[in-house]
Amino acid sequence: MSAGGDAMKRLEGQVAVITGGASGIGEATVRLFLQEGARVVIADIQDDRGGRLEAKLGEGARYLHTDVSREDDVMGAVDLAVKLFGRLDCMFNNAGIAGSSRRIDDVDAQAFDEVLAVHLRGVFLGMKHAARVMKPQGSGVIISTGSVAGLQSGFAGHAYSAAKAAIIHLTRSVAMDLREFGIRVNCICPGFIATPIFASALHLPPESADEVAEALRRVSPGMRPPGLPDDVAHAALWLASDESRFVNGHALVVDDALTAGRSRADFEDRGRRLAAVIKAGQDR
Repeated sequence: MSAGGDAMKRLEGQVAVITGGASGIGEATVRLFLQEGARVVIADIQDDRGGRLEAKLGEGARYLHTDVSREDDVMGAVDLAVKLFGRLDCMFNNAGIAGSSRRIDDVDAQAFDEVLAVHLRGVFLGMKHAARVMKPQGSGVIISTGSVAGLQSGFAGHAYSAAKAAIIHLTRSVAMDLREFGIRVNCICPGFIATPIFASALHLPPESADEVAEALRRVSPGMRPPGLPDDVAHAALWLASDESRFVNGHALVVDDALTAGRSRADFEDRGRRLAAVIKAGQDR
């Protein structure tokens, strides 16, 4: 505690670049990092949203149009952080697109490449250019957004799932590469989070994220609330802070036990339905 009784902000004086920072998980993380004392470059292609967010958040935030599939754009976002704020402490590779959920024989090759370019190439470029700045500092944190779709099949389309699985392993590989320079590299694997990407995956407009959250509440009455961008933002804050100083090469799952297995209620429900089918056959 400080002399005034206020708790020390967890990212006081630190600088972050957050890709996909104009909406969803990225926007929630931008806001939280600023509250915790960081200065942030918001890297995104949503210029209207990004510009409004910068104006609302003040001097600690700067928006830059950034297509993460383009190396010059990612390099520019990192360089802007250093130019404006003098350093880079956290790179959060979060930008993403939903991609196709079609069966493999219907997936367009160009659409497949686009998903990998944004997710996997974008993460690679973020890691590359963050390391360029962080290695001379001897410190830094790189975080990337993975997904439960990278851990288990059946949660998303083929390209998205493959890209997220690759991000998880790239995280481990790069963590080993940068460990000696004092740089930690981790990723977060969210489950179903009410974000613009989740809305797009349901063939809804990206701005329908709030409606998605409410719909999830309605179809699951009595269950826990759906995941929200803030839930992932708080995980990113922990990974960015010194509280996780010994966590490296880790995929942090934030999914309310979605990937832990079937719940007892699911098992009992399946048992009841199976018993009903058997009984119906016996009654014939």
